[in-house]
Amino acid sequence: MLSVDPGSVPAAGVPASPPVFASAPLLRVEGLCRSFGGLLAVDDVSFSVMPGQIKAVIGPNGAGKTTVFNIISGILRPDSGRILFSDVPIAGLPPFRVGELGISRTFQNLSLFPNMTAIENVMVGCHCRTCCGVVASVLRLPRHYREERAIRDAAEKHLAAVGMADKAGVSVASLPFGQRRLVELARALATQPRLLLLDEPASGLNTRETGDLARIIRQVRDTGVTVLLVEHDMSLVMDVSDSILVLNYGKPVTEGPPAEIRNDPQVISVYLGGDFGSAAD
Repeated sequence: MLSVDPGSVPAAGVPASPPVFASAPLLRVEGLCRSFGGLLAVDDVSFSVMPGQIKAVIGPNGAGKTTVFNIISGILRPDSGRILFSDVPIAGLPPFRVGELGISRTFQNLSLFPNMTAIENVMVGCHCRTCCGVVASVLRLPRHYREERAIRDAAEKHLAAVGMADKAGVSVASLPFGQRRLVELARALATQPRLLLLDEPASGLNTRETGDLARIIRQVRDTGVTVLLVEHDMSLVMDVSDSILVLNYGKPVTEGPPAEIRNDPQVISVYLGGDFGSAAD
């Protein structure tokens, strides 16, 4: 039977107080390297993410941000380095095993099933938490129907959490881009992750949609889901992040809270090309 944890569904309301982080990291990345031919895309990257934290990874195009995400989520293998998730080594594991351990992600380019409805797309995310096998499904045993109802109930809750409850039966192909982003987020939450990787979730969104996204990300964090975020929209990064890692040419440059990153001369000159305040507006 699918395990549906009501606490895994972000609830609307006033954001919780700033979190107090545990002493042990949920995710540790140590000396990560990855090259493509002669290009060293990720060069000795190390950082940690604490439980309950929203951590952002920023940098210009080609800095290695998405490559780091692809390695963590199992799409790519590192050339060297370690990745520990709750002290379990995960570098080189296939994506389905990484997902089973509690890491889920969204993609810079939407990865949905266009011929399926919103709720059907979210139900796909529940697959890694199901128990019924082929025999129970083919024979239509009672436990198959019970699990199917549980999956649909969970999908409905996750759609409601991102404000898409009224679009459950709508084909994803007919939804505007911003709403498709939210369906993908709901699907990622349906895997019941402990760590959620968001790869440029504000890409293609307008100002209002980005503001709504910031609220949803905080609500996700407030339910106990740790968030690792890659994003170019500095207003969103500064709004939601507890800590920011800056990459350039695959190498870490600096790391710290938003106030420090905002005023770091190296960040201003190298990554933003001038005044940070105007870039963040």
